[in-house]
Amino acid sequence: MRTQVGIVGAGPAGLMLSHLLHLAGIESVIIDARSREYCEHRVRAGLIEQWVVDLLLETGVGARMKKEALFHDGIYFSYSDGLHHIDFRKSVARGVAVYGQQEIVKDLIAHRLSDRGTILFEATAVKLEGIESGKPKIHFEHGGKADVIECDFIAGCDGFHGISRPALPERVARHYDRVYPFGWLGILAEAKPVADELIYAYHERGFALFSMRSESIVRYYLQCAPDENLALWPDGKIWAELKTRLGGEAGERLVSGKILEKGVTAMRSFVCEPMQHGQLFLAGDSAHIVPPTGAKGMNLALADVCVLARAFADFYRKRRRERLEHYSATCLPRIWKAQRFSWWMTQMLHRFNFEQDFDMRRQLAEIDYVVNSAAARTSLAENYTGLPMESVWRRGIAWHRRLRLLRTLWPRMGRRRH
Repeated sequence: MRTQVGIVGAGPAGLMLSHLLHLAGIESVIIDARSREYCEHRVRAGLIEQWVVDLLLETGVGARMKKEALFHDGIYFSYSDGLHHIDFRKSVARGVAVYGQQEIVKDLIAHRLSDRGTILFEATAVKLEGIESGKPKIHFEHGGKADVIECDFIAGCDGFHGISRPALPERVARHYDRVYPFGWLGILAEAKPVADELIYAYHERGFALFSMRSESIVRYYLQCAPDENLALWPDGKIWAELKTRLGGEAGERLVSGKILEKGVTAMRSFVCEPMQHGQLFLAGDSAHIVPPTGAKGMNLALADVCVLARAFADFYRKRRRERLEHYSATCLPRIWKAQRFSWWMTQMLHRFNFEQDFDMRRQLAEIDYVVNSAAARTSLAENYTGLPMESVWRRGIAWHRRLRLLRTLWPRMGRRRH
């Protein structure tokens, strides 16, 4: 099998990259070890920044998102039994949207297949070969048979536990890692939302978060041990603990319901530098992990592939490698700013120990400062809704518009046969 860009992983990063490459007339093949049903239904991140909303709309995959997403202008902080609103729209004139990662995946898969793109589900990547040569290969197994994709470049979008990052030579890769001493016990439930926007709750018993997926499906999280035993958390105990930690007005509004899913997620921060070597380029969770407190994971993944798609387009249109060579250097400043923000939100809202100590009083003072300081609220809003994508996004929009116009005139523009 021959293509221009071989993509490992059919998550948001891999699918969006393939979609953007298609708009540029560049061929790609995606493989994923999971089934299509699994990819379309695994519940992950649900919050997207303003620029991602624009990206989905501008590139033709946002119609359902526009109809079904919940658009939020801010968030709430709950602490000391008080509920306090942070108005993003007032501070930075933009907001966020709640639209599940699985919904974006469904939309992208549907568009890639309607565009006759190749996605091989239940295809397990076994080995990446020749990334330091000009002829890399992806060896995989599909339908009980061994196969290989020959390509010009490989995009590793297969997550933290995939095979792409380990393919970087040890002499090249440097890992930056922080593991947190807690996790999140998360539930998905059929229940009435307790508020119209997300609630971040600080409590002496630990952090809690309210989110939603629709007007009848809610998502809650409780700070817990990273290896928490779910058997110790029957449904009634979860609802009681949520009521306590949300506290005050939010706790009084809480209505329990049928729990559809339950699980524990460990918390960590991770970055691999560089995000590229030879013909291999990492994107999304294969290159970096952030704690979910700042809601940055999927947004960073999509920012990565916007940069990478433009770099590939530059190569195939002009035979220029500068953007490819500077892929890591372009992405990493944004990634580290997101790491900083995610760490800041995490350390401010979680209990690192459970004594009535200095840190608890300091955290309460910090949250109170953010709520009551216009400067602090603006900083939070700017980071939460998404840092500017000036060099990547706004120019990228103009690039996509020109491509659509040119492809109308020359449908095979930019396509390179091998």
